Amino acid sequence: MASAETNPDQDALRRMGAAVRKRLLADPLAYRVETDIAEIFAIGDFLTPAECARLVEMIDETAQPSKLFDTPYSDGFRTSYSGDLDPHDRFVQSISRRIDDFMGIRAECGESIQGQRYLPGQEFKAHNDWFYTGTPYWPTERKRGGQRSWTAMAFLNDVEEGGDTHFTEVGISIAPKPGVLLVWNNATPEGTMNERTMHAGTPVVRGAKYIITKWYRTRKWS
Repeated sequence: MASAETNPDQDALRRMGAAVRKRLLADPLAYRVETDIAEIFAIGDFLTPAECARLVEMIDETAQPSKLFDTPYSDGFRTSYSGDLDPHDRFVQSISRRIDDFMGIRAECGESIQGQRYLPGQEFKAHNDWFYTGTPYWPTERKRGGQRSWTAMAFLNDVEEGGDTHFTEVGISIAPKPGVLLVWNNATPEGTMNERTMHAGTPVVRGAKYIITKWYRTRKWS
């Protein structure tokens, strides 16, 4: 069992998980993916085609080689291009608020929306979104808002081939569909980090893949 030191945000993760779960289960637009080992929901047509197109343009303007906390781009673990969208842009703010309201999570807990672009051959190998507390970066992230609770990710375009989001432990692959919002709880209902949320952005074979992602912390993010 995880100690308070290895999982200092357990109580907050349990509370946030319960609140968002209740909200999504009561929403007729939220479809829960059938699995007993993770909490994953999909919402169709969350973004309009015009909104998706505008976000794609913004990603092209900001994308740089994607970074990881402890793995260089040259290692090939995450080979997409990405960048934080301007949090002061009114359009970006409107999208961010809509996600906050849908999830029922305070805006201050949300990180900036990140845009990501995958071209043929690019991928993000299997990973978890939550922070491993034994890593050198954890003390800094603990001060910046604590553990990541929920992830919200929206698909922005059709991909000719490849680019699925593959939950490796659940055993499902979700193909990109413009406007769909995919959300999942990075913790278990008990508030421990859920190893079974391991997922990968599989390589794009043909075309390009564009998504936005917003991660939520247990406390105010800074």
